[in-house]
Amino acid sequence: MPDSPDLRPDRLACESHGVLEEVRLRGESLYKGVLLDIQRDWVRAPDGHEQSFEYTLHPGAAAIVPMLDDGRLVMERQWRYAMNRSFLEFPAGKLNAHEQPLVAAQRELAEETGYRARDWAVLGEVHPVIAYSTETIHLFMAKGLVAGPSAREQGECMELVMISPDDFFKAIYQGQVTDSKTLACALWLDRVLRNEWEVKWISQ
Repeated sequence: MPDSPDLRPDRLACESHGVLEEVRLRGESLYKGVLLDIQRDWVRAPDGHEQSFEYTLHPGAAAIVPMLDDGRLVMERQWRYAMNRSFLEFPAGKLNAHEQPLVAAQRELAEETGYRARDWAVLGEVHPVIAYSTETIHLFMAKGLVAGPSAREQGECMELVMISPDDFFKAIYQGQVTDSKTLACALWLDRVLRNEWEVKWISQ
């Protein structure tokens, strides 16, 4: 099978741990489906040992912390087939090809919840499965929400849950919220509500 190109994200220019770098020797595509694009690469570790790694290529995603004017959070409860259970999580979705993260966040919020937001803030990024995926989830906060019709895809079934921040954090403590992107958003939400971390709001 011919060597496939290196499709991983570019390494950050500020990377300062080159001594730990694993060098890609060659690779191949194992499977390409609707969602999953699985690759196998052979790499050389810093100690000279050569081994293979299997990982999935992912276009990235956006997750949103939507806040109503009364302070409640807009969340979703939906079934996650692989885990065979429902999860309480913040709205999120995959980036389309060449789509900017903020545009994806605005689209996903409207499609899944029906809400449009006047103000947006960029929070940060989270890499949920660094051992076997290139996925980066871009985190946003949204306020000034205006309700409207949702546009969910067929089969995309979920319940909207309006919850106070206190009850949200209590649900995390009680183990009722375990989704990684939602927990990452919770860290930002906690610091923002405490006025410990400042975010810059962008009005649309």
